[in-house]
Amino acid sequence: MAGGWAKDGAVEEQIEASIQDELARLRARPGPKGESLANCADCEEPIPEARRLAIPGVKLCVDCASERDARPVNRGGFNRRGSKDSQLK
Repeated sequence: MAGGWAKDGAVEEQIEASIQDELARLRARPGPKGESLANCADCEEPIPEARRLAIPGVKLCVDCASERDARPVNRGGFNRRGSKDSQLK
């Protein structure tokens, strides 16, 4: 379905390109670096050696990392759609 001057499949190509760009950005993000802690930074329990070898620079045990990942993330409260109501304020 083309709209206006766009060729057929242009929207799908743009979506695919956006997805690929985001995946490339995520892959390029640096992971933890440095020396892993022997004990968890939150609960002081020992971090298993297998985890320390698998993730260099790890600071949290599996339980604390899972708990931290499950917490809700508060994001900014602005309207990304740009509705007329938000533009009038």
